[in-house]
Amino acid sequence: MMRVKKIPMRKCVVTNESFEKKSLWRVVKTPEGTVIFDRSGKANGRGAYLSKSKEVIEKAIKTKILNRHLETDIPESVYQELLKDLENGQG
Repeated sequence: MMRVKKIPMRKCVVTNESFEKKSLWRVVKTPEGTVIFDRSGKANGRGAYLSKSKEVIEKAIKTKILNRHLETDIPESVYQELLKDLENGQG
């Protein structure tokens, strides 16, 4: 009998909905304290996941929810990168 591969699920910090890990974006606070948009999903550090939608990104900016989850200030450039990826259809 073949084993069924378990699909890793993660929760969007804005909507609190669970999705497959690969269908979410990951923003990471590295051990050095810098905040990056982790395209690979494998960067070291504390991660927070976001749904791939403009509304979610805008709500994250407005509510500063990533600041609370990662316990640091999130640079504007991280949000710009997320929005740029969305526009380029990489979402």
